[in-house]
Amino acid sequence: MTERDARSPQSPLRGSAGREPSRAGVASRLDLAALIAGPDNGGLRLVSGDGTVTWTGMRMAIAETGLPTVRVGAVAILMSPPPTASWQQDALIRRVSDKGYSVLALPETALLTESALRLAARLGLAVVHVDSPVQLALTCWQLEEGRDALTLSYVRKVAQSIKYRATSLLDLLRHLSSSVGHGLALVDPFGALIEVGGTLPPEVHAAIDFSTWLDIVSLPAGGAASVEVHSGRDNLRIAFFGPRLSPAQLAALGVAAEVAMPAVAARFLIDEVNDVSDTAISSGLLRDFLEQHGNPDPDLEQRMLDRGWRMSGHHLAFRCVGRGRVDNLHLLTLVVRELANHPVESHATTSGRGITGWLTFPGPPSPASVEAHVAALRALHTAVRRSANIATGLGTVEVGGSGLATSVARAVEACRLAANRSSTGWFVRTDTLGIEQLMLSWASSDTFIPMARSLLAPLVDAGPDLLSTLAAYLDHESAIAATAQELGLHRNTVTARIARAQDLLALDLDDPETRIAVHLACRVLRAANAAE
Repeated sequence: MTERDARSPQSPLRGSAGREPSRAGVASRLDLAALIAGPDNGGLRLVSGDGTVTWTGMRMAIAETGLPTVRVGAVAILMSPPPTASWQQDALIRRVSDKGYSVLALPETALLTESALRLAARLGLAVVHVDSPVQLALTCWQLEEGRDALTLSYVRKVAQSIKYRATSLLDLLRHLSSSVGHGLALVDPFGALIEVGGTLPPEVHAAIDFSTWLDIVSLPAGGAASVEVHSGRDNLRIAFFGPRLSPAQLAALGVAAEVAMPAVAARFLIDEVNDVSDTAISSGLLRDFLEQHGNPDPDLEQRMLDRGWRMSGHHLAFRCVGRGRVDNLHLLTLVVRELANHPVESHATTSGRGITGWLTFPGPPSPASVEAHVAALRALHTAVRRSANIATGLGTVEVGGSGLATSVARAVEACRLAANRSSTGWFVRTDTLGIEQLMLSWASSDTFIPMARSLLAPLVDAGPDLLSTLAAYLDHESAIAATAQELGLHRNTVTARIARAQDLLALDLDDPETRIAVHLACRVLRAANAAE
């Protein structure tokens, strides 16, 4: 079951029609497992019986004789420990069950015999240990009768956390999660960017509605209360989550999330500004390193070491660029998030119109290890493509500082080819390029570029459509349907443009030598125009 509650950000604590949110969906019976999993429960833990048993109401007494009879299952909280004699324990269990209780909570449950616990199980009475009966009674009252008090309790804890001078967004989220006593995640539609206090179940994440201000999800796998984060980034939310949360807890956590959101948004923006500054520094550092062809002067080398960039060892570089409008900082965030799942030293930063990164190994990796790392980078490419249209190229494994520069250069070459390789999923590895890479490297020289401009000048003069269509047509090995799908055009439009291009160039594209020359010219001219 999924419960949803959409509220307007202009009136975050009220319904869309200006009324208080309805509590009709809040169940009258509450789950013992939710009580055990929740915070401030007095040190509750299950000793015997079914942890999923439900309860309604709570009665507290010093001893069993002070408990009244109830009509439906309730929680019996005793402040005194159980008696020591076995027959007295059996009598206690029977009397509590006969009075209508479904849960018995008391301290020092280690005194209970196996016989008493088996009797409780036969009678359907769950027995739980509690360190602080008074705190448990307060929590039960909040869940059953004082939902406003539960909400106020969460809000007070959030307010105290906001006063904390957090050093980062992660630090703030950790403090919020610890104070409230539930997991907390910063999420977007593709997954959790940050998780603290637990792991948000994939089923719960998939059920979150990113189009509403406040969303509440309740599933067997867990529950979550999330709100939109006003950070300038679309579909970003914070979500309090946990296992078997009751409707009352989820409603209260929804309010807590609303109160916490402005502080989270502010910290997000502060960290983003810091990230922009840090990225500018790292990007400039990489540029200076590449300009020195992998042989940095002592000052630059020290700056690189201060950043944790080692020149020693072996390096495998990669390059990611957007195949359209892609924000570089957002792309870097996606790449770094995926690299964090790869157990090897890695670095990445913005570079030009894309991201350049590399893996570093202390010693020469085995061929099998290299293949495993290449597979991991391919998986990174696939994961990032779910939210950003990119192409990725891989260099070769090289040693030392000059080797890193070489691997980066080869990754750049591979990325140029990947941008036009739908057949490979826009992922190209230098080791698989063969003669095509050599030809493209030669064709990118200062000598060939003017020749390419001259050859394709009739198409350039006719406008950008003919050149882009011809380039895609040659990339797709003269497949009209694939070209049309790539460009979002009708097949007849592609056919007409190719015929027009051949007429303007006065060339026979069926001739293999002519075809490869025109193909290289299209690629080189497109790369040269993109670099300008």
